[in-house]
Amino acid sequence: MKPSRRIAALVVFPLLVAALIVPVIVWHAELWKLFGSVRRIRDWVEGWGAAAPLVFAGIQAIQVIVFAIPGEVVQIAGGYLFGGWLGSLLSLGGILVGSTAAFFISRSLGRPFVAAVVPPAQLERVEGLLQSRSSRVVFFLLFLIPGVPKDILCYIAGLTPMSFFFFLGVSTVGRLPGIIGSSMIGGAARSSRWVALGVLSVAAIVLFAAGVLLRPRVQAFLERVANRGKPTGTTGDAGTDPAPGGEPRPPAGAKES
Repeated sequence: MKPSRRIAALVVFPLLVAALIVPVIVWHAELWKLFGSVRRIRDWVEGWGAAAPLVFAGIQAIQVIVFAIPGEVVQIAGGYLFGGWLGSLLSLGGILVGSTAAFFISRSLGRPFVAAVVPPAQLERVEGLLQSRSSRVVFFLLFLIPGVPKDILCYIAGLTPMSFFFFLGVSTVGRLPGIIGSSMIGGAARSSRWVALGVLSVAAIVLFAAGVLLRPRVQAFLERVANRGKPTGTTGDAGTDPAPGGEPRPPAGAKES
């Protein structure tokens, strides 16, 4: 192990684990009170005056790194504070910073760190989906499907061979519908457009509920997509291995035409 990795393992690793877990344990009531309410986030950010946009973008970055914080509530608050489009841009900027930090933290400290902060079942499931030739398609779909914990995906992505720019592009495009939708809900509430607010809210609830309720089917679909990229012919019934020309061999005893 390189000296820099050894220092990271001995010093940075426990500090970052503590930075992610301790605040959630010690201040969980205060964090939930703040981040569980659009109004409280709005009041707190507005108190910063001219620095409010930067503070809001910083909150978005933190909620990606400390993934226990609900990001949708923060995004709605951004739309309420700054309007739908500016709120979307500020949310996107903060999320890009937080996603970049999570990716490189994971890549620098490796799987032991990610395994310490990510639930083992989620880590193993996503790693299994990303170990195929179709991993890029699967990764994009994971970011696009509502209800999938996208902040955790940023940490897991750092463990894979994918390039940072591919990760950033796919995660940004996959997150855009949710970011814009949540910010537009806040913007509609800000301008008292109750019909738009109702339609957007119902659509968001339906999509999120569908993502949660249909999660087993979604997972099965993603597994099928991932399996398409796996090489065939390595296992299976005797006599069905590919022939040298690429065509499947006929079963033993069968006549060739």
